[in-house]
Amino acid sequence: MDITIRRAEKRDCVRLLELIQELAEYEKAPNEVTVTLSHFEESGFGANPVWWGFVAEVAGVVVGMALYYVRYSTWKGQRMYLEDILVTAEMRGQKIGSLLFDTLIKEAKEKKFTGMNWQVLEWNEPAINFYKKYNANLDPEWHNGSIVF
Repeated sequence: MDITIRRAEKRDCVRLLELIQELAEYEKAPNEVTVTLSHFEESGFGANPVWWGFVAEVAGVVVGMALYYVRYSTWKGQRMYLEDILVTAEMRGQKIGSLLFDTLIKEAKEKKFTGMNWQVLEWNEPAINFYKKYNANLDPEWHNGSIVF
């Protein structure tokens, strides 16, 4: 199988939103995706992008994605924050997730980020096991906080 990893482009946004919806369904939150296509496109490809990403293609079809943004730590400096990484259910087990994750690591090093952060749900054993292959530190001490406006 020929797998291509490339930077996400504006033309990918419709497909990326489909993958984001697939992820929301997997995470048992199918109604939580409320971002519009226009907002998503503007946020990634407008005058002041706030997210960047990579896609995995097989035979011209996007089957995986990884989206990140820059997070600033007052203790560590600029860090990559992995917002979402997903490989479609039918394509899992083909090392596509590893190709995407390795690409993120390379990008973070090239941009001289001091590291990468992300969240993973405590019940998501496949994802936890994936991250453990990278010797990731999964910290159970911190609670997530948010406010919705």
